[in-house]
Amino acid sequence: MSYSIQLYTLRDALQEDLPGTIRKVAEIGFTQVEPYNFVATAKELGAALKENGLTAPSGHAPLLSQDQDEIFAAAKELGITTVIDPFLPTEHWQTAEDIQATAAKLNAAAKKGAEYGIRVGYHNHAWELESTIEGKTALEYLEGLLDPELVLEVDTYWVAVGGQDPVELLARLGDRVKLIHIKDGPGNTDTKAQQPAGQGTIPVLEVIAAAKSLEVGVVEFDDYSGDIFEGITQSLAYLTAAASANAASAEGVQA
Repeated sequence: MSYSIQLYTLRDALQEDLPGTIRKVAEIGFTQVEPYNFVATAKELGAALKENGLTAPSGHAPLLSQDQDEIFAAAKELGITTVIDPFLPTEHWQTAEDIQATAAKLNAAAKKGAEYGIRVGYHNHAWELESTIEGKTALEYLEGLLDPELVLEVDTYWVAVGGQDPVELLARLGDRVKLIHIKDGPGNTDTKAQQPAGQGTIPVLEVIAAAKSLEVGVVEFDDYSGDIFEGITQSLAYLTAAASANAASAEGVQA
């Protein structure tokens, strides 16, 4: 499992200086990024990633509201192999019929993505967990309607904000979850109060351990009251230190 950074975290810096921001990300120690809005920035972003030896295994794009061929073509150009729809507002999650319609659209997008060799996924916010459909959270109801090739990127912070235990949810969703968003803080809607991993109320390491088929853990801040580059540096340091401790512990057991 590797770590990435969702570039939405650095949206202000990217607007001011995209090449310089990507260089900083590499200097901090990230080897992967998760772009957003990448159709508009594909050429400049692609050049910056190449120059700094970074890859983009996943990316966010509004598959259900914009031109899918354009999105998949840009993703292919950037080497993105999983395109994730990041946001469907709360009104889409209140009835079984609406969720069935969303699942059908995601399944269709996945078929088109397959023509480009690209996998499709969905990323949640809080409302998919706040809404209950037939005794399940709306996110779990959606999961049951998705074709096998689709994946989920679970935003573990918004799961907690939505009133669910992210560790328990990840266990229930099982192998469907290939990516997670890692963030920390007080577990409420005040995004400015978000904190580096390990400094808030989210049991980050337990969350990571609960995602048994995890490919990429994506660090993200929706917002931050401090210096955002310091915030992501602290998050990565915490995660890599924990991974090193786990590896050392495993070696000790084997010895």
